[in-house]
Amino acid sequence: MEITADSGPLAMNDGALPEDPLRMFKSELQRNVVEPTDTATYGYARLVVTKVKTVRTGRSLQAAQVITFLVPSIFGAPLEWYKTDIQAEVQMMNSNGELLGTYTGKGTSSVKVAMYSGYSQTDAPRLADVLALREALAQIRPQLDTAATRLRPLLLAGGEVNNPTLPGSSSSR
Repeated sequence: MEITADSGPLAMNDGALPEDPLRMFKSELQRNVVEPTDTATYGYARLVVTKVKTVRTGRSLQAAQVITFLVPSIFGAPLEWYKTDIQAEVQMMNSNGELLGTYTGKGTSSVKVAMYSGYSQTDAPRLADVLALREALAQIRPQLDTAATRLRPLLLAGGEVNNPTLPGSSSSR
């Protein structure tokens, strides 16, 4: 199976790295969907991130902590939270590029920024995006499991993939 990912609006977010969605999607498929001994490719699996919303909450706590010389932070009070909501879909296509099924999932995450018991302000946005995407993929996994018996014959009927790029796609990140 050829595996591709389109980061969509996630690429514009300040959290996840451009290669994170593809790396996570490949890992998910290789661990849970694709047979490890199968080397032939009979179709395409494409991850598309359709919506991303990241909110930083608790910023007012920072002002209060600066006034108190960061004493609350020393005792573990968070500086802020990064909350990310992601909607993603997985498109399964045969070797001709015909869409066989679309499976969607939503993921949310909340990562706190704190001195000792949280993450730094540079690491928290990426972690929030990755955790939300992982949850969305976890919601898609059971959908793929139930559709596997229907998809397998359709993928085999389409024949092997000759071209290693996704048909009809301008970008296969």
